[in-house]
Amino acid sequence: MVLRFRRDGDAERLDRIEATLQRMIEDDLAAFDLAVGALMGRTSPHEIGAELRATDHRVNAAEREIRRELMVHASVQGAIDTPAILLYMSIVKDVERIGDYAKNLFDLASDGADLSLGLHTGSVAQSVTDVPAFIADSARAFAERDLEASRGLLRRGDELLDGFDRRVSELVREEHPDGQAVAVALTYRYLKRVVAHMMNVLSAVVMPIDRLDYFDEDPEDRS
Repeated sequence: MVLRFRRDGDAERLDRIEATLQRMIEDDLAAFDLAVGALMGRTSPHEIGAELRATDHRVNAAEREIRRELMVHASVQGAIDTPAILLYMSIVKDVERIGDYAKNLFDLASDGADLSLGLHTGSVAQSVTDVPAFIADSARAFAERDLEASRGLLRRGDELLDGFDRRVSELVREEHPDGQAVAVALTYRYLKRVVAHMMNVLSAVVMPIDRLDYFDEDPEDRS
């Protein structure tokens, strides 16, 4: 396990940080579900827009809350715990970005995309089922600092990233008479970013601090 905090005299604060981080992920999943519901034609973007924005605001507020808690923790523990504090600062930003990509998916629906119909409905529907499952499983592995589960999920994440890239490449090469090619391609790109940011969170479980936060790179570009 890489991510360790000194808990001497500050255990309650660290428990709050952990709980807030998990709450952020839950809100990310809620925002993702709302956005995908609109994109797949299950709900109207107009009907769920306010709820999605409110959910995103909670994520942003939680990020600021964690940063404040970390600053206080730093004043209590001092420089000895700086590496762990830097790790959490990085992780919380990745979690926040997942909500931003949920908003990007919602924007596609607001612009008129309806992926419930068309040539790629089946593959998109499978992808928007796979991604929240990946997020939920990753959140559990992170909370439990489960090394083996995290390694397996990172392998699964790379498979998802490769699949999204492959589908975008196919869209570039092929003709798509249903007029949904741009929306489908952007959907896969946004899903790729969601998975990559969650992989960055998992990297805190399996990687030393100097190798944290590089799973948003393609495998061949990771150093």
